[in-house]
Amino acid sequence: MASDPSQAVGERLDRAARELRQVFRFGAFRPGQEQVIRAVLSGRDVLAVMPTGSGKSLTYQLPALVLPELTVVVSPLIALIRDQTL
Repeated sequence: MASDPSQAVGERLDRAARELRQVFRFGAFRPGQEQVIRAVLSGRDVLAVMPTGSGKSLTYQLPALVLPELTVVVSPLIALIRDQTL
């Protein structure tokens, strides 16, 4: 891994772009996703408020694949689906 923090973030973002294509089968980020992912990969705390269907889930799932640390992803999607169907 690179010793320069900005270079490390760049390498992680490059890996995220590869994982985006290989794992998620998307050719490009949706609007806003890359900025959120870049902030997460930089180690910053992030609050991303995005509309339904904008791909928020990817903004925490993709960094979890890329970061070397153990990452626990707790998704509220099941609760959201239940709320919308009741």
